[in-house]
Amino acid sequence: MKGPLNSVEPHGDWAPGLQKARLYELILQDIILGELPPMQVLEEKALAARYAGGVAGVREALGRLAIEGLVVRRPRVGTIVAPMDVAEIEHAFEVRRMLEGRTAALAARNRRPADLVAITAAFEGAETAIEAGDFRAMLAMDHAFHRAVAFAAQNPTLARFVIALQNVATRFWIWQMEKQTPEEQMADVVLHRALAQAIVDRDPETAEAICARLIGEPPSAQRA
Repeated sequence: MKGPLNSVEPHGDWAPGLQKARLYELILQDIILGELPPMQVLEEKALAARYAGGVAGVREALGRLAIEGLVVRRPRVGTIVAPMDVAEIEHAFEVRRMLEGRTAALAARNRRPADLVAITAAFEGAETAIEAGDFRAMLAMDHAFHRAVAFAAQNPTLARFVIALQNVATRFWIWQMEKQTPEEQMADVVLHRALAQAIVDRDPETAEAICARLIGEPPSAQRA
């Protein structure tokens, strides 16, 4: 049965059980991981077959990804995966520095018990994923963690902005993570868990400071 109670979560996001939400997550992951590479034309029927979904659900998922800047719709071409625009990623890092630390601080102040469950459980199994070199699993953990922190701030509008920025920046993060040693990857997980503990402890100052470290450096700093 469809309806507002089971199609949209209280914070306004699509409910996870919806087909369009599942398709959105799968397409998003494949774009970030490069399995749907930049400039690839995305044909709705082919995507529906690839992900065992309906064309209508794919269309809605692509519409959301277009709003977030992960795909581009062009006349006479169709929908394509957005190019890896370094300038756009730089801009995303700039705005993340403005918003995400404050979001983490708000999460530490406003989090609810259900938020803590999602935040603290996000990186369960990270050690196994790192050992196996499972970047898809690590991406899913990172996405779940930052999504949970964003919604724990109890400001749905802010959360949607932060999550969209995170998705853009994660395309660079995945490329960077593939060059890291397992020890460096684990250090990143430890930092995420420290942020989770600061939110559990209702410590806004520590949460904001750790979040600033997690955002890291933009592509321009890596080239320097």
